[in-house]
Amino acid sequence: MGKRWPLAVGFVAGLSAVWLGLATGHDAADQWSRAARWTARIGLPIFLLTYAASSLGRLWPGGLTRSLWQDRRWWGLGFAACHTVHLYALVRALDAKGEERTLASLLPGGLAYAVILALALTSSDAAMRKLRRNWKRLHSAGIHYIWLIFTLAYAGRLMNADTRPEAIYGVGLCLAALAVRIAAWRKGKRA
Repeated sequence: MGKRWPLAVGFVAGLSAVWLGLATGHDAADQWSRAARWTARIGLPIFLLTYAASSLGRLWPGGLTRSLWQDRRWWGLGFAACHTVHLYALVRALDAKGEERTLASLLPGGLAYAVILALALTSSDAAMRKLRRNWKRLHSAGIHYIWLIFTLAYAGRLMNADTRPEAIYGVGLCLAALAVRIAAWRKGKRA
């Protein structure tokens, strides 16, 4: 498996979250809702490792951060695998609840899934060579867009007492990862 183990970690984590949701829910709607919620929760730290990998390596050079930085492509693919499982659980949850969604409510998340797919499909040396500068633009804009969607999704739950602990977890992790990126950027400007 070599360096590809983060891909397996993401996929297995997503499947485990689905299994746990299905095992603990009361009925189909509750089971799939839990599966969707828990796959998002487990996908967030995997995404944020990818998002902050190079910044962590710049700020705290060492064996662990160097390895994370070098393997960030595989962590990104692990996140894509986990979030593909999340998408399946989310569709099943909406179907089980019988909820209708408007185009406006589906557009930001739908675009995020299109971005995840584009990033996954271009996560190769061949794609880097073919796209040249546009590869960096795509991956930079794409990863920031996914970060924004995660942050807004969790921030939207801050006002609800039932979802506030989960929201604090998500927003806190997202803001911490952004702070790491900003600190690394500032360090690079000073150098």
